Amino acid sequence: MNILLELFVVTFRVLWAFVLAAAKWLVRPKEKSVAGQVCLITGAGSGLGRLFALEFARRRALLVLWDINTQSNEETAGMVRHIYREMTEAAAAPRAGDGEKDALPPCNLQVYTYTCDVSKRENVYSTAERVRKEVGEVSVLVNNAGVVSGHHLLECPDELIERTMMVNCHAHFWTAKAFLPKMLEMNHGHIVTVASSLGLFSTAGVEDYCASKFGAVGFHESLSHELKAAEKDGIKTTLVCPYLVDTGMFRGCRIRKEIEPFLPPLKPEYCVKQAMRAILTDQPMICTPRLMYMVTFMKSILPFEAVVCMYRFLGADKCMYPFIAQRKQATNNNEAKNGI
Repeated sequence: MNILLELFVVTFRVLWAFVLAAAKWLVRPKEKSVAGQVCLITGAGSGLGRLFALEFARRRALLVLWDINTQSNEETAGMVRHIYREMTEAAAAPRAGDGEKDALPPCNLQVYTYTCDVSKRENVYSTAERVRKEVGEVSVLVNNAGVVSGHHLLECPDELIERTMMVNCHAHFWTAKAFLPKMLEMNHGHIVTVASSLGLFSTAGVEDYCASKFGAVGFHESLSHELKAAEKDGIKTTLVCPYLVDTGMFRGCRIRKEIEPFLPPLKPEYCVKQAMRAILTDQPMICTPRLMYMVTFMKSILPFEAVVCMYRFLGADKCMYPFIAQRKQATNNNEAKNGI
């Protein structure tokens, strides 16, 4: 009898979860504040990482930027400092004038940069220790760093396959192990995994990239369940799975030309704004565009041959081939230029 009663309660909670999810579609949830909180972003030197840094800066977070490229990371920091200066001046203006009550309180806005190769766990742990000593404990961790090799499996050097897996997947383990213990102690924090739609379904020619993103998604989901099992509801997680983003990472990737106008590459700014909305409303997962939810669902229920037919119709079966060809040509040109 107890199990029947429990089954009834579970059924009610599942239905209630659907109701709450539907309500969020109709009524936009209030965004939480990250002002004054330490936010660490990996891969902050360019692309989505840079845009995430700018968005968190506008929300008055204290930023810690990690990237393997020191120069580009400092460029991002310069943009963040410019935003901080503008906000400081804007916040000071009302107090010097008519003293509006809704002026933002003063906050010590700073940005810290660290050169870190997230594929090397010793580098991650040592840099994390520096962050704790020089900045403080991290409240928001955005695992964004990512690479792509751009080679067919049998043409891809083993070293590039290993690097793709270490940067796109293994690094998430190292950063979580570095910063999660304090989050657990405080029961407060937010872990963001920037994965990809190719972590939910795959395509030909990018086996290493798909495997790494599937791994990142699996890691994130398992960690989320572990936090729930430990009843650490103060630690939130958000999984970000965008469609192809126009950052140049997959330059040349093309689907069927008749379909492309209806499913163009995402603008990076749009992708990050959608992700920020999900993060600040504690949304567990965000797929952009929403069509990706349907694609993932259909991939799960349709026979494999049916999925192959759909891929061929959309031109998604060989969409990465032009990108790989461009990468190969660029490599050959570089080798010729260097006299190799």
